[in-house]
Amino acid sequence: MSETSLLDPSVDHAIQAIVLGGSTESTCTTDLAAGPWDFDIRPGYGPGSSMGDVIPTGSPRQGELPQEYRDAGEDELHDRIRAAKLTLGERVVVLGHFYQREEVVRHADYVGDSFQLANAALEHPDAEAIVFCGVHFMAETADLLSGPEQSVILPNLAAGCSMADMADIDQVEDCWEQLADVYGPLDAADDEGLVPVIPVTYMNSSAAIKGFVGRHGGIVCTSSNAATVLEWAFARGRRVLFFPDQHLGRNTAKAMGVELERMPMWNPRRPLGGSTAGELRDARVILWHGFCSVHRRFSVDQIDKARAEHPGVRVIVHPECPMEVVDAADEAGSTDYIRKAIAAATEPTAFAIGTEINLVRRLAAQFPQHEIFCLDPVVCPCSTMYRIHPGYLAWVLEELVAGRVVNRIRVSDDVASPARVALERMLAAKPR
Repeated sequence: MSETSLLDPSVDHAIQAIVLGGSTESTCTTDLAAGPWDFDIRPGYGPGSSMGDVIPTGSPRQGELPQEYRDAGEDELHDRIRAAKLTLGERVVVLGHFYQREEVVRHADYVGDSFQLANAALEHPDAEAIVFCGVHFMAETADLLSGPEQSVILPNLAAGCSMADMADIDQVEDCWEQLADVYGPLDAADDEGLVPVIPVTYMNSSAAIKGFVGRHGGIVCTSSNAATVLEWAFARGRRVLFFPDQHLGRNTAKAMGVELERMPMWNPRRPLGGSTAGELRDARVILWHGFCSVHRRFSVDQIDKARAEHPGVRVIVHPECPMEVVDAADEAGSTDYIRKAIAAATEPTAFAIGTEINLVRRLAAQFPQHEIFCLDPVVCPCSTMYRIHPGYLAWVLEELVAGRVVNRIRVSDDVASPARVALERMLAAKPR
């Protein structure tokens, strides 16, 4: 990788250079060079890390983006977004996830992880619209936390999350019924005041799942506060049902001293999730069979190669990575943890980072005194985060200027009420 490309945080620029033959890097698919609107009418998550994942029938699709936005260049879109934001002023707030492409993040009023952006949504009660540059479950969360008169907008409705889709409400309800057959009434506390199981869902889940958790005495977590949330759950239940990401659940519980043999996997396509009743009774954490396709790309071989080529390298990975990768790394932490660790380094350091490539490139540009690179040498961004393009952001903002709200995300009242309970518990569980 050249010094120039290190200083350019744009993954889109890197992919275009690969396709045009101006870079020696590689990408998981050259389809990433096309506009996301080329894939809006097709089923699937789109090109990138999740392109091999099976998308549920009926997943949201994005309607056709007007031609003027598809034809506009990067500079024109930048000017149009900036002009629309200037016109709208405090009527709109734009939230951008760390994993968004640089051409979108540059226009965000707040950039952060899911926990930080959930709080940011709460801090703007007077904004008429919250434009969430992230994925569907994040926009749902913002709708749950915002006022009823506020509109939450997702610039591209096809920006879903394959991990979130790995646990649907019907599967989770069925799991709960099977667990009741093993444990007895799930709302009955024992002599120590503990119920048989507390449901914990990762933020990367649908509003329906969050509502389920809220109805059954559970809580939502993020990668920032997962350990704090598990402590909260263990204080109330004998065991935890953790979904949808098995790796975050396993890595967090293991770091807290839970033995691996007491963390059975729940496969929703098998009776009792593929475990015996005895294994479930002895369980401390029941892990759902879900994963993040971005973080599953990282491997121990990549860490070994980084150490061989960069003596003294500091390896930091996200806890959504497989356990063996987390164990081989020097540290594991949320996207915000990774950012803060690099910012706090006082001496020039080589960092090998195991998380989404947009954040890694941005950090490399922001901290040029360090050598910062992604463990995965293949440029392969999150398929669904990459569906948000500045063309969509310009479109939704200019529609707001014209007095029209498009792509509004709404959660039904019957789901919203219990989901808010679970989210309020999450927001109170501040990470240490």
